[in-house]
Amino acid sequence: MDSNLLIRLFGWRAALIHGDTLVVDRWRWLKMRLPRASDQSRLIDVGCGTGGFTFGAAKQGYHALGLSWDERNQRIARLRASMCGADLAVFDVLDVRLLDTRSDLRGKFDVAVLCEVIEHILNDVKIVRDAANCLRPGGVMLLTTPNANYKPITKEDEGPFIAEETGWHVRKGYRAEDLLRLAESAGLTVQEVSFCSGFLSQKITGLFRLLTRFHSMVAWGLILPFRILPPLLDDYMTPLLDWPKFSICMVARKPPNSPV
Repeated sequence: MDSNLLIRLFGWRAALIHGDTLVVDRWRWLKMRLPRASDQSRLIDVGCGTGGFTFGAAKQGYHALGLSWDERNQRIARLRASMCGADLAVFDVLDVRLLDTRSDLRGKFDVAVLCEVIEHILNDVKIVRDAANCLRPGGVMLLTTPNANYKPITKEDEGPFIAEETGWHVRKGYRAEDLLRLAESAGLTVQEVSFCSGFLSQKITGLFRLLTRFHSMVAWGLILPFRILPPLLDDYMTPLLDWPKFSICMVARKPPNSPV
């Protein structure tokens, strides 16, 4: 089934369930931590992919800007925003490694989202600092990235992780102390470090990736009935099995007295 048809049938949430189950986990984590939006609340989604989280933030009432280097993805995101009525979502083409060149974005946003971005970028200190500079004083950064202690879902997750920005990960993942260091270098105060994507979600994602090698839509259809299981059971099964969650997550705030 075409992904745009899914959007027409099921609305913006179809953008979350078109891929693996880890995407839904990240959205659930984000949604629980998004501050309540006012009429003027603004959010920047740095490295927005095909825009699922940008749509979701717009539906929560944010004037949401999604940034990505991929012109094709941004065209698709604009089309889907129109299809699903996410009128507050806009998309711009930008290599996020050059975020600091956009002075018009500095100090303009209440929330900055970086989901599964920093593990792709060699200079992770710079991208976190640049995103923090887009926040207004008192603004919040919501960040997810692979957990350094994850168990590989598929062979690709075992690496190698080379010091070259090819689009794949340049490092396996992060520990809590790594995120604290990044936040401190960006002038942010960490409020929470947590995790998402547990045992069931990882196993279903592994099955999805395996089946996708044969046919992507068949893979999507076969795992669809199992998508309900992680939200219901992962919080119980994952600690019971002592299984590391796949992503580590951070909430950090820009001090209210920070200069813009």
